[in-house]
Amino acid sequence: MLFLRRPTAEAIREFLASQARLDLTYSAVGATTTNPPAGYVVDHTRIRLGAGVKVFATAKAALEGWQQFRLGWLEASPEDTPIKEGQVVAILARSIGMWWLNACRIVVVVDEDGPVRRFGFAYGTLPDHAGSGEERFLIEWDRGDDSVWYDILAFSRPRHFLARIGYPWVRRTQKKFGRESAAVMRRAVGAVV
Repeated sequence: MLFLRRPTAEAIREFLASQARLDLTYSAVGATTTNPPAGYVVDHTRIRLGAGVKVFATAKAALEGWQQFRLGWLEASPEDTPIKEGQVVAILARSIGMWWLNACRIVVVVDEDGPVRRFGFAYGTLPDHAGSGEERFLIEWDRGDDSVWYDILAFSRPRHFLARIGYPWVRRTQKKFGRESAAVMRRAVGAVV
């Protein structure tokens, strides 16, 4: 949904309430935890954040607070959306003087303890989203070598007609998001590294 001005918190709540009742726009729900389906573009960003339990805990808290979206031109709303299956969140992007509101639903929550401790989630697109697909955000702590990683895996294709005609710009923006989200997460754990 496009806006000429930044949408108010109330407008975002109403938008999410209307989207929450709708079905996802793709059938391969949860595929970011296994294998992305054919027919979609796949993006993968993975960076080492540091080492140890403190880095893992700090990165986990950052993910739970949706900090990976605090990019100036992009944000998640509301930022206190709990990381639970079924929760809906709006991704608000600003570009060329307009605001684009995209609706997503959390479809998978990862919280695994073992030799590799993992925490994260995946969300899928709802009808009022520029694209169609799923994106997974994951923090991993490999206890074997003590390394902590931030991993984003997404599959998508354009859905809205503006996303289709501006697809080269959409692809640049998706790649920019991966780089900048990784940088934000690295800064989030910077004090404990």
